[in-house]
Amino acid sequence: MNKFLLIMNFKTLIISIFSIISTYFCIHYNITANYPLTLIATAIIFPIVFSINGAYKRREAALNDYGSLKTHGRAIYFATRDWLESPSQKTLDKSKGLLSELFFAIKHLFSNDISQAQKNEEHVYVAFSKLSKFIKDDLRGNGLASGEVSRCNQYLSKMFVSFENAKHIYQYRTPRTLKTFSSFFITVLPVLYGPYFAFAAAQYSPYVTYVMPVLFSLVLVSLSNIQDQLENPFDGVGEDDIEINVELFISRLYE
Repeated sequence: MNKFLLIMNFKTLIISIFSIISTYFCIHYNITANYPLTLIATAIIFPIVFSINGAYKRREAALNDYGSLKTHGRAIYFATRDWLESPSQKTLDKSKGLLSELFFAIKHLFSNDISQAQKNEEHVYVAFSKLSKFIKDDLRGNGLASGEVSRCNQYLSKMFVSFENAKHIYQYRTPRTLKTFSSFFITVLPVLYGPYFAFAAAQYSPYVTYVMPVLFSLVLVSLSNIQDQLENPFDGVGEDDIEINVELFISRLYE
């Protein structure tokens, strides 16, 4: 039921009701017209499908960036564990703690409203800074070879790149003018197509007269809701959102 309610919401109900009222009015006053259905495809279906495809690609790109963050973070921890001659438990715990702080800061940034992005982003870069100092002071300071220190800094640099890419996906959406265009016609067309539904109703029994306007509204609004949920893959609203599970990631940094 929860999954169903993600695509069928209050907006679906409102537009369905208005389309039914429009159809009833047109049938009552004998206002009919055989509108071409290609207008629905041109004004709504094509823009929404284009937006859904774009949002899905953004989600896949964000998954790749998240995977890269985890991969290179794990590599820094393994370097701490395996490249030092005798790493202390304190150093290992510090490495885990800094990675945990970084990923919690990233999760907090991406899961909150974009209006707080600047403040939350500062916490992320504070965590990155601590990790950079850890490579210098705790790894290099404990005898890690300069070439291996350089490799750790490369891992950190790749984490920077992945974070910036994911941040841009969080900050910027699919074309807003296209979304506004499709949202306008999703709201208007089911009502304006009342004469068409009245025309088509002559071929149906009275019991199914209002099935078509309701189905039109359900399909169009549901596609719009799916696009909205894919728009931000980090907000935790849709079923397809990316979950940043920091506890699970840290727990799998085996010693």
